[in-house]
Amino acid sequence: MLYNLLAPLADEYIFFNLFRYLTFRTGCAVMTALVIAFLIGPALIRWLKNKQKEGQPIREDGPETHFKKAGTPTMGGLMILIAGGISTLLWADITNPYVLIVSFVIISFGLIGMADDFAKLTKRSHKGVSGKIRLLLEGTIALLAAGAYVYFTTDMPDHVNTTFDATGLAIPFLKDYLVPLGLLFFPFAALVIVGASNAVNLTDGLDGLAIVPVMIAAACFGLIAYLAGNAVFSEYLGIHFVPGTGELAVICGALIGAGMGFLWFNAPPAMVFMGDTGSLSMGAGLGAIAVMVKHELVLVIIGGLFVLETVSVIVQVVSFKLTGKRVFKMAPIHHHFEKMGWSEPTVVIRFWIIAVILALIGLSTLKLR
Repeated sequence: MLYNLLAPLADEYIFFNLFRYLTFRTGCAVMTALVIAFLIGPALIRWLKNKQKEGQPIREDGPETHFKKAGTPTMGGLMILIAGGISTLLWADITNPYVLIVSFVIISFGLIGMADDFAKLTKRSHKGVSGKIRLLLEGTIALLAAGAYVYFTTDMPDHVNTTFDATGLAIPFLKDYLVPLGLLFFPFAALVIVGASNAVNLTDGLDGLAIVPVMIAAACFGLIAYLAGNAVFSEYLGIHFVPGTGELAVICGALIGAGMGFLWFNAPPAMVFMGDTGSLSMGAGLGAIAVMVKHELVLVIIGGLFVLETVSVIVQVVSFKLTGKRVFKMAPIHHHFEKMGWSEPTVVIRFWIIAVILALIGLSTLKLR
């Protein structure tokens, strides 16, 4: 909003030229979201405690150390949505279609997460909204986002490479090549968004475990969005130029700032849990951004920790149904290591290290083409 109001004044007042720079507005988005999260955090946590009374239900079959967390409120993702949303509204170009699409995805998935958290609280169970209903809603929102992306991207300015295919799939390490997916792009894009959302949701099981890898991924995709939306940098790196997607760096900055603010209150021992409100919305946001900037497969690398957590659950379920035996002591895999005797901080910090390594590998694909 500030960009739309103040950038046009740059021709008369040179100071306002700052608002034309993505790097300046992204940095401001980080700090704004962080400050807002710090300001609203204590009051929001008190309000959640007052409304929830008994806090988030604790799984009876989970690690014994988790029982001491009883009474901790959930839905802390509201802090991220509020802080990140206000920051995005202030610093992003609110007329940019990609900003609008990603914001729509984040808010919509956040509402689904709120409904899921509310159902868990009222049922006093770790099972919330029916899985089929939740997936149906998520899939519908993701398909709408994919359709909007193709609509706006197809109507690119004339100076853009006419061989660009909005429904194509970019392959890491290959320059100037898109696999033509055609109509298959829509279910594929929906799979990326829904998959990323639920992968982050599965990872959110320990204090601080999910939020730091999310911030790492957001930082990576903030950089990728900036490069993909810049004609000079995208040509130099051999990545696909998608005009306007650079503005998504501001949303990534807002997610980082809001995430840092949330981590302040989520650090062990957590004062509040993210809940599905935060995990579903942030995961979906990352998935949508990956689709917009044509780096869906790179998300699999950068978000490899989320993929690992998801695969561990799939393997556990399939193995138990086919053989009656469990591969892991407990799934997702972070609980397996807890059952092995690792302390919660040890699991969390080691998983953070893995997330950093995977992020560096993912970013290396930008140049290795």
